[in-house]
Amino acid sequence: MSFLSIITAEPTVQPITRTKLVEQWPSHGPKPIRWWNCRLHASQTTRNQSSLKLSTIFGPAEAFNIITCKASSGEFMTEKGSLLSWESPSALHMEDIICGKHRNRCEELCGLLLKVEDPLESMALIDALQRLCIDHHFEEEIRTVLSVLYTRFGSDIYQMGTGSLHDVSLCFRLFRQAGYCVPTDVFDKFRDNRGRFKPELNEDTRGMLSLFEASHLGIHGEDILDEANELAYKHLSASRLNLSPPLARAVEDTLKHPFNKSLASFKVKSYLKNFSSSYWWHNSLQELAKVEFNLVQSLHRQEVAQVSQWWRDLGLSDELKFARNQPLKWYMWSMVVLRDPRFSEQRIDLTKPIALIYIIDDIFDVYGTLDELVIFTEVINKWELVAAEQLPKYMRKCFKALYGITNEICTKVFKETGWNPINSLQKAWASLCNAFLVEAKWFSSRQLPNETDYLKNGIVSSGVHVALIHIFFLLGQGITKESVDYLDAAPAIISSSASILRLWDDLGSAKDENQEGYDGSYIECYMKNHQGISIEGARNHVLGMISDSWKQLNQECLSPNPFSPTFIEAIHNFAKMVSVMYDYDDYRRLPVLEEYINSLLFENIPLRG
Repeated sequence: MSFLSIITAEPTVQPITRTKLVEQWPSHGPKPIRWWNCRLHASQTTRNQSSLKLSTIFGPAEAFNIITCKASSGEFMTEKGSLLSWESPSALHMEDIICGKHRNRCEELCGLLLKVEDPLESMALIDALQRLCIDHHFEEEIRTVLSVLYTRFGSDIYQMGTGSLHDVSLCFRLFRQAGYCVPTDVFDKFRDNRGRFKPELNEDTRGMLSLFEASHLGIHGEDILDEANELAYKHLSASRLNLSPPLARAVEDTLKHPFNKSLASFKVKSYLKNFSSSYWWHNSLQELAKVEFNLVQSLHRQEVAQVSQWWRDLGLSDELKFARNQPLKWYMWSMVVLRDPRFSEQRIDLTKPIALIYIIDDIFDVYGTLDELVIFTEVINKWELVAAEQLPKYMRKCFKALYGITNEICTKVFKETGWNPINSLQKAWASLCNAFLVEAKWFSSRQLPNETDYLKNGIVSSGVHVALIHIFFLLGQGITKESVDYLDAAPAIISSSASILRLWDDLGSAKDENQEGYDGSYIECYMKNHQGISIEGARNHVLGMISDSWKQLNQECLSPNPFSPTFIEAIHNFAKMVSVMYDYDDYRRLPVLEEYINSLLFENIPLRG
């Protein structure tokens, strides 16, 4: 019986309880209380108003028609305005069966990587696991395999397979993604005596695709990867009309969304559709990925409901009518940055400071007077409730919410790790508001700074350091005095991500939703100090700076640092999400983000077909 038939069969065994699953989970890391028992719970007032049956997640896509999702308002409701619930006893029973069988199947496959003897097949398997977003089940096995292969082959990765452009590019990319600094001279064999890539490579579409992917792992000074990127992009763009439809779709998708700069969770569906393999494990992994996607989707929907409830209960949207009211958008940051299903509680907790970054930004940009902003910043720096009494009501309520949420997170972190992060978090918030105030003073006087000063301050006012420092403590991994001091200083691995966000934000031609404040942009500052340059020239300059920031981030991920692999992945995911969050169209909308929301939260993957 196939895995597909097992998970769709009628239940014939007793459901695996949440208690048993938690007891079986490894002692390290967060326990998957919501992950393997992924039910959607409604409040008492909506418990009997609507029900979400198992077929909604595993059945026809038409079942999602009952759901209304508005990215602009963050609503997550049924047609009747109630939260989603899942109360049918038979559905609960089937859910436990599916979750249990899925977990058992994952455990059966955990030894798969270690049994594969062919090095190239091992790398192909790792690539598939990552693209299908099921690699978190095989973390230790992946690290072991990559360590063994790197120790065995080192920079001689062309010996791992046929030595083709595809094989070398694939191995180069996977090693670099894992933090191994493979030199670029592995590509020398593909260049002629003049140092140019050999013309015959143009006939190798598969190799060009892999080369294009590998080129996005470059760091400063690696001109060969810049040349590879330009060559592969030009050739693949020109060749699409002559390719078979599946390969043409794969090429177009890769050119738009290279793996190192894209969200893997959003590309799962296209990978399932466009890519095939002759390896025996390919179909099994695809079946596993489909179930995984649907289970994780239901978990994320539960988290959205909890975040929405928290936001309503907090009451800031009632007091701060001018501010953005977008809990779903804020949650999307957490969902993609911490993509491992185990981090459910961390995603919910992370959404809270992210929401406050947006709200405080609106206070500075849209509503607060300069005198009020000066006092508010002083209160943030003092971090005392008594000092907040001098604030206007709307600012006082915002500070009290920030104070309470920060203390709540500190209490959780201290219970889990024994480290109280209050000093680090308070300093991060103070630095953010100090930077906001600098901008407010600049732009209230309409006196633009030079682009260097603007970007230096803008990296802080991006809020990236605040978000990432919360992620670091919520993960609870590798917390030492050394790592905390390093993080407090906003090292290059943080500032490079912040630079990507600030420059992407300023690159957009449209204003943010509901934003009428004046907060300037890097392009504006740059054009003021470079008279005669066109807007197109300024935008190209910014695009080049974003590319340089990615190279810096790649470099930092290869350099020794005190952070855990999970936190480094979160930093990388944060940078990947930026282009989605700031890709505004001419109508002040975020069409790409809306597409992501629909795909990841409301459009399931049919198990058959």
